[in-house]
Amino acid sequence: MSLAQRIGQLFDLGLSGDRLGAAEQRAIRTDHVGSVWYVEKSSAGVATIRRVSQSVQDLATIPNTAGVRFLVAANQEGGLIQSLTGPGFSHVPSARAQGHLSAGTLRADALRWGRQLRAAGVQFDFAPVMDVVPPGRDAQNQPIGVLHRGYGHTPGPVAAHGIAFQQGMRAAGVATSAKHFPGLGRVVGNTDVTAGVVDRTTAADDPYLQTFRRSVAAGVPFVMVALATYTRIDRRHLAVFSPVVIRHLLRGALQFDGVVISDDLGDARAVAAIPPARRAIDFLLAGGDMIISKSVAPAHAMVRAVLARAGADPAFRRIVDASARRILQAKLAAGLLPCG
Repeated sequence: MSLAQRIGQLFDLGLSGDRLGAAEQRAIRTDHVGSVWYVEKSSAGVATIRRVSQSVQDLATIPNTAGVRFLVAANQEGGLIQSLTGPGFSHVPSARAQGHLSAGTLRADALRWGRQLRAAGVQFDFAPVMDVVPPGRDAQNQPIGVLHRGYGHTPGPVAAHGIAFQQGMRAAGVATSAKHFPGLGRVVGNTDVTAGVVDRTTAADDPYLQTFRRSVAAGVPFVMVALATYTRIDRRHLAVFSPVVIRHLLRGALQFDGVVISDDLGDARAVAAIPPARRAIDFLLAGGDMIISKSVAPAHAMVRAVLARAGADPAFRRIVDASARRILQAKLAAGLLPCG
């Protein structure tokens, strides 16, 4: 792979309107973007989504991606956060409702939901949510509690149900991403629409991190890092830009060796004041691997910045290569490499 193609593997681009539009096709051809995700809520059903997914895979050519196929992702948590519905897709209950199921039942349900995703050409689910909202705090917690995205209110049940979900998906051939490390259960604002979201409680040895620790031990292939600041861990950086959070805590203490993926660095309000070029560089320098961008314009700016820095800085190029290698290993496990 060329350097530009390796850099393209670091990006997961949203499909506007859940279609492969001209802008997304240009990003794949010129920026060599290597993964895509369904942004909108669609009721089109499995057959329609499969046609879109196949049209994306048709662009996995030697000039575009060195023949490496695309990870195609969706937010298929359940409840209010179920992106794909319609014929062929079951109704997925909210994580709050899933938390009342036995682990065995949830594992079997997730296997069925995962098979539906695979039938639609989707091999990556941005789930499960491993955040823990303390008892009685749902109404004050905008990103998780208000939206019924939590499996429970203590680490044990949340970990057990999140792992059951990821195991069922894995059995269906769908990769998962534990999120939002190191946890959004104790914040107030939603980083998608609010800047300056701060957690003043979670510490590096916090019991609430058990959910992520257990998910990693159970083999989750991706971990998504939050766009909040954790003052008791690193008060100077958003978690997504923090070497303390990613390199020392996630990679070191939790011994995670899979793909570290960002929350949306393209359009989230939490990063709106930071130039896109700096977002991408700082995430990679902190130890991150895959950059999510909801839309094309910020993704293009980030790709250009990474390419320029990697072309001029051999040490940074080695960081890029290490991240690309981890992503390609995940794609190998998903059967997406030509040599697979």
